[in-house]
Amino acid sequence: MKKKLSKILIRILFIFLILFGLYKLMNSRSFQLFGGLTDSVETNQKVVALTFDDGPTKNVDKILPLLDQYNVKATFFLIGNEIEKNPEEAKKIVSAGHQVGNHTYSHDRMVLKSPSFIKEEIEKTDKLIREAAGYKGEIDFRPPNGKKMIGLPYYLNKVQKETITWNIEPDTYYSSAADKVEYVKKNIKPGSIILLHPMYDKTGNELKTIEEILQSLTKEGYQFVTVDELQKMQ
Repeated sequence: MKKKLSKILIRILFIFLILFGLYKLMNSRSFQLFGGLTDSVETNQKVVALTFDDGPTKNVDKILPLLDQYNVKATFFLIGNEIEKNPEEAKKIVSAGHQVGNHTYSHDRMVLKSPSFIKEEIEKTDKLIREAAGYKGEIDFRPPNGKKMIGLPYYLNKVQKETITWNIEPDTYYSSAADKVEYVKKNIKPGSIILLHPMYDKTGNELKTIEEILQSLTKEGYQFVTVDELQKMQ
């Protein structure tokens, strides 16, 4: 009886370890099983990449002038169905010289999805970025919520598309602009990739966060570049 119970406990532990490993793999910002992944770069130069997820929405009309004021180029990871709703906003991002990335068509979590679903989500959005937005540059990819397991990295590796995550995410931990900026200042280092979500904010808080990050890091001697530019500096 004890021997049988021990076997059951070992099996339960084994299953738990597998599930825990898959959970860690799914949420890892710095590792995946296939293909290239960048969450930051090693460099001695004081450069960082400012990245925005989701959209485009009408908030683009407030974000772009702010970036232009500081002569900053950022990287926008756009959602396909939002490009269809707001094609002019997508075009404005491209016309302003910013980098555009793929954030899937529907923003569904790309975990436990079929190969055909993954393929359609990415290819459809790539097409919209090219045709609706007029973007000519390389299209990197960022998984919704940063979640990926096996199928997504396998497909991305097959089509030679880079996965871009991040190492600084103030929106995850704080709600006030002051706290977010303080978090960035404490954790910033050369080669960092900062993630912000300003597209659906109606309070102005995210815009204030962007402005104060630009002010603070510029005073500290940091230069803001796109993800593509950052990768060339490592």
